[in-house]
Amino acid sequence: MRNIVVIIPVSSFITSKTRLSPFLSVDERSNLLRCMLKDIIETLKSEDISDIVITSKDDDVLSYAKSLNLDVFKESEHECDFLNLALLETIEYIKQTKTDSQILILPADIPLISTENIQYIKSHFKDFIIAPSRGGGTNLLYISDHEFIPEFGEFSFFKHQIQAKKREIPLNIYDSFFLSLDINTPEDLGELMLHGKMTQTYNYLDKINIKVKNNHGKERLNVYRK
Repeated sequence: MRNIVVIIPVSSFITSKTRLSPFLSVDERSNLLRCMLKDIIETLKSEDISDIVITSKDDDVLSYAKSLNLDVFKESEHECDFLNLALLETIEYIKQTKTDSQILILPADIPLISTENIQYIKSHFKDFIIAPSRGGGTNLLYISDHEFIPEFGEFSFFKHQIQAKKREIPLNIYDSFFLSLDINTPEDLGELMLHGKMTQTYNYLDKINIKVKNNHGKERLNVYRK
């Protein structure tokens, strides 16, 4: 099996997870993202995947990644489509420095990613694999063709499928609840509190007194601070 290189793009700790701003402070959101990154990295390393590249233009993010002994790539300034252009830059860097590698792109906010998820990738290492988020986005993109162009953003799951078909790349759609859960809203925090009790993210949320209980109203979960 060829080497798997994981790319995790991170824009900034300070400006992360703004949809949680009514619920968590800036420092809390920053710490939350750090914990989610640690959970993802811990899962990858437990499956002997240690070739991990954090791509960002934020010096704090790059410094934090180095403190975790991760490879880093400082992206250029872009006027638009920041994420996808940064990913293309990082893919080109990997092609030049880590030849004969398969590329796995993960977001930084899927702390429930499991060893079973990684084992699935390894057992289908020749495939082109995409995993959806719950809102039509993409929460895992495993590229077996380096010429594939990332199209992250609104409804990227469908855009990636269309591109794969145009390129005549056989597509493996991997539907996983744990992969689909990216943390953006208080209810997402509730799902994490229910399903992620072994994660550092759970421990942090518990430490700052985030609680969850069943809700019989409009939202399925009532997430609150004790």
